[in-house]
Amino acid sequence: MSQNYIFSSESVGEGHPDKVCDTISDAVLDACLAQDPRSRVACETYAKSNLVVVGGEITTRARLDFNAIARQTIRDIGYTHADDVFHADRVMILNAVTSQSPDIAQGVDARSAEGKGTAEQGAGDQGLMFGYATKETPELMPAPIMFAHQLGRELTRIRKTGAIKWLRPDAKSQ
Repeated sequence: MSQNYIFSSESVGEGHPDKVCDTISDAVLDACLAQDPRSRVACETYAKSNLVVVGGEITTRARLDFNAIARQTIRDIGYTHADDVFHADRVMILNAVTSQSPDIAQGVDARSAEGKGTAEQGAGDQGLMFGYATKETPELMPAPIMFAHQLGRELTRIRKTGAIKWLRPDAKSQ
């Protein structure tokens, strides 16, 4: 039996629903940290049709307008064309953000680690992700994902220059 196979990777454009959601969550984090560097943010975003739900658990002294953050992020991505069903000014935004749960806060609060030093404080329910480096590309990333990212960036560049009028932000390359 042959051991040959084709390995490919996928990259999504800035307007792909998964990327839109990640970008909104990142914008919420950035807004929290800009006002309160000690913020703890576990923000998740969901999008479908013309609905965006921003949720999660956040501990911060920052004053945030989640609606404005989400709309500006969607606008920056490029969902501003009159024919877009998902449009920055027309999308419905639901705020489902609450304070961090006491159980998680207990594991990360400095007072709960009193006498232990910050090195022994908990991380709540956070996970650890890993990847690998390779000499396949100058960026030290595996070639399939680098090629997919390059194609995606080029699609975004072409769309933003207006070279192809019908292109929209949602894209995927492989």
